[in-house]
Amino acid sequence: MRYREFKEYRQRLNEKILKEGGLNTKRFFSIDTSVYRDGKLPAKVKELLGLVASMVLRCNDCILYHLDRCIELGYTNEELYEAMDIALIVGGSIVIPHLRYAYEMIDEIREEKAKEKTNEKQ
Repeated sequence: MRYREFKEYRQRLNEKILKEGGLNTKRFFSIDTSVYRDGKLPAKVKELLGLVASMVLRCNDCILYHLDRCIELGYTNEELYEAMDIALIVGGSIVIPHLRYAYEMIDEIREEKAKEKTNEKQ
């Protein structure tokens, strides 16, 4: 599954980058992590904003990351679809291939998380 492969790849390479990268790279990664924490806006809202921005910027890796986080934080499919409508309006028709990707990945993420829950119960 692309979702699982992405998570493993992202973790492996982020660990390598943080181990071997320079101070500026580490600072950037730190800022990226901290900006999505609860603040005046809750982390849940910030992840949804990240999803919309990622769709407009047309970054499938970022879309998948933010979809995963949004689902972990409890968004329903309908809420995600509504947010993605904003990305479509802002970004225009060039966003459509990424909208397709997002819909496909939502299903894959939910299937994978359901399997994880089943395995935890056994």
